[in-house]
Amino acid sequence: MAALEIEGRIASKLGVQSGTSARGPWAKQEFIVEYQDGNFPTNACFNVWGEDKVKDLEKFQVGDQVRISFTISSREFNGRWYTDLRAWRIAPAGNQAPSAPSAPAAPAAPAPSIEDMPGDFAGDDLPF
Repeated sequence: MAALEIEGRIASKLGVQSGTSARGPWAKQEFIVEYQDGNFPTNACFNVWGEDKVKDLEKFQVGDQVRISFTISSREFNGRWYTDLRAWRIAPAGNQAPSAPSAPAAPAAPAPSIEDMPGDFAGDDLPF
C-alpha cells in the first residue's frame, strides 16, 4: 500500500488520554488538522498512540503547518464501524521548523543585491 500523507494546519489538540490495560500503561492524544480539499477547508481528526508519539506531538502548536504520515484502520463493535487515522510521523510542512512557544523569532537575512554578485559588471549589463 502506498504511504498516506497529508499537509495541513493543526486546528486544535485534544487532551492526552491514558490508562492501563492488560499489556501495561498506554497514552493517546487526538488532534484536528485543517487541510484544503478543493476550494474548501476540511477537518480530519488524527490520533497518536504511545508516550513517545504524544511527546512528538507536543513539539507542535495550534496553527503550525504540518505533514502527517498516517495509516487508516477500521474496526467493528456491536454492529457499528469505527475508523482511526493514526499518525505515525508528524513533521513540519516544507522547510518550516516546529514553533517553540517561548523562542524569540530570529531576524530575517537581507535579500542579496547586485553589489553581492562576484565580478565586475560596471557599465555592462550582460554577465558574459
